[in-house]
Amino acid sequence: MDLLEERLLLVRQEYVYTPPVPMLRQMLLDLEEIENLAQERQPPSVLVRLAEMTAVLATLIADALMKMGDLRRSRAWYNTARNASDESGNVGLRARVRVQAAMLPYYYGPLDAAVSLAREARIMLRGRRPSPTLAFAAVAEARALAQQGNRDGAEERIRDAQGAFDQLPAGSDGDAFAFPERRFLLYLSGAYTAMGRSSRARAVQEAALALYPTRTGIDPALLHLEAAICLVHDRSVTEACQLAAATYLRVPEDHRTPIIGARARRVIEELPGTNSRTAAARELHELLELPRGVK
Repeated sequence: MDLLEERLLLVRQEYVYTPPVPMLRQMLLDLEEIENLAQERQPPSVLVRLAEMTAVLATLIADALMKMGDLRRSRAWYNTARNASDESGNVGLRARVRVQAAMLPYYYGPLDAAVSLAREARIMLRGRRPSPTLAFAAVAEARALAQQGNRDGAEERIRDAQGAFDQLPAGSDGDAFAFPERRFLLYLSGAYTAMGRSSRARAVQEAALALYPTRTGIDPALLHLEAAICLVHDRSVTEACQLAAATYLRVPEDHRTPIIGARARRVIEELPGTNSRTAAARELHELLELPRGVK
């Protein structure tokens, strides 16, 4: 069991920088081994640890599938992760799995589900000492509320999230189940961008980008695309489309998953009036429609 948990920690670390396709293969193999052990007669304490490992791996598998655009299977794996976390009885893990699952409806809808999952996670941890998951749940709820247009609700959750995060010690930034400052700022960026607070969003985006060792991964790309949406809000339409196109092309091919394309299309969707028919908007649209490998 100890060796399995050590391997799972390594998977969590590799997941931070490895493209989703090769990670998916490895995680499915690891999960098969855990499932085989769970089918054997085991003491209750071992079954709890196996349920926890299943919840973590299923969550990362769901996340990888979401990035790859396989929404149906991603949703099914998030359900598996929730069931496994419930079986473990670990409240912190149950909350973490739910707030992770909120990412799927945030990016692909419905937003009500994103709010509900993040809120459920936050309520699970209410009255407990501040934790990374509590800060994560509050800021995830804020981001989804902001996207719904609920500015007051988003502001309240931002205050909750900041209050919780400010009480945390410095944590690891090389673990997919950690919640480092750069991830916190990524979610704040989404909230401020949706609220139309462009100057505040840009400040948060720059602060977040400074914390990433490279600006070519998925999260930095999402931050640049939110900067492009801020430019749309500021009526700099051509610059917004050019930034979105440059960001999309800068992402390495094996990291340029459908979630990047979906967020880049959001820039076009945000364009007011006839701006979606400008030359820059048409070029961005045509770029996103090209088959992978010919950019």
